[in-house]
Amino acid sequence: MLIIEIFRVAFQSIRANKLRAGLTMLGVIIGVAAVITVVALSSGAQKAVEDRINALGADLLSVSPGQSFMGGRATEQRVSLTVQDADALAASGGAIEAVVPEIQRSFPIEYLGRNANLNVIGTSANYGEVRNVKITHGRMYTPGEDESRQRYVVIGATVSNQFNANPAAMIGQTLQIRGQPFEVVGVFEAKGSQGYSNPDEQLYIPLKTARYRIFGTDRLRSISVKVREGVSLEAGMVEIEGILRREHKIHPGGDNDFQIRNAREFLATQQQTTQVFGVLLASIAAVSLLVGGIGIMNIMLVSVTERTREIGIRKALGATRSNVMLQFLIESVVLCVAGGALGVLLGWGSSVIMSTKFGWNTLVSPMAVVVAFAFSAAVGLFFGLWPARRAAMLNTIDALRYE
Repeated sequence: MLIIEIFRVAFQSIRANKLRAGLTMLGVIIGVAAVITVVALSSGAQKAVEDRINALGADLLSVSPGQSFMGGRATEQRVSLTVQDADALAASGGAIEAVVPEIQRSFPIEYLGRNANLNVIGTSANYGEVRNVKITHGRMYTPGEDESRQRYVVIGATVSNQFNANPAAMIGQTLQIRGQPFEVVGVFEAKGSQGYSNPDEQLYIPLKTARYRIFGTDRLRSISVKVREGVSLEAGMVEIEGILRREHKIHPGGDNDFQIRNAREFLATQQQTTQVFGVLLASIAAVSLLVGGIGIMNIMLVSVTERTREIGIRKALGATRSNVMLQFLIESVVLCVAGGALGVLLGWGSSVIMSTKFGWNTLVSPMAVVVAFAFSAAVGLFFGLWPARRAAMLNTIDALRYE
């Protein structure tokens, strides 16, 4: 019954000073809300990177042009990858299962009187299968249509937004690429931004159509290579390197004039960077929790001074030092826990608003909620200890004489 009485007295004290209690909790509320929001943004960003890593597949390598070397020194000339390089890789067999060459350039696009400047990708018919991109409307052009240089186009998920059109309604319609008519046959699913490019805002046409009708060149931006199941990426990279060195007539000991990259490694590095920034921002947000704790300590010290006579009366009636100390500790912890609960709700609401209204990637982690809530209780316990001890150590006679 004594513990219940202590709790009752502590809650009565808080209710008697509602405004002060609310202002005292404000620091904790803001601190916990900031931690929850920052961690949600960080977790959402990491989740987005993880989704992109999974979407790329575990068996995909990217080959891009590199520097030309002369006498061991890099020159300003940039060596080109060509369609012949892609054909050589496709014909090698071995560790290579599929090859997707890509030509890219920005062109003016016209559709129903509206104009936009978008990237056009010339690529093979197996692009979606190798790059793990699905068709949501219509279909992909076929290898036969590629060989016959048909003017077909598959658009990214958000290309229709440039023309205020419905993506499904664009199927079968004609748009102009560099003044030439192309029939829309399919729409890719949304993939999201990847580095400096956004596949959702690009148009995809058959490689030979691009090469002979639009671009007028066989120089490639990149070659995506899918490694066979059960073959390591390292083995795939060795085979690609050997084929391209032979095609480019690079002598033994000479430097490669091309680059082979594992996109998953790049995204994994991006994920680590995001995680580091998330921890840094969460640490900064946690500082406001400490500031809130200091505010609670100050208010509790003021409360001890104001209630000195009350403490003296309670001790005169038989309350022990531990009873008085427990009462003030309970008040401090209750203020922090209540502030923590309100902060969790505020942080959760802020994360939802950022996700729904602004389109940011957020993910509220239950662990972050538990940690923030527990930390707020620990702050109340830690910063309430000194005022509680000060109240408990008051001399009974001096406290009764206090005016």
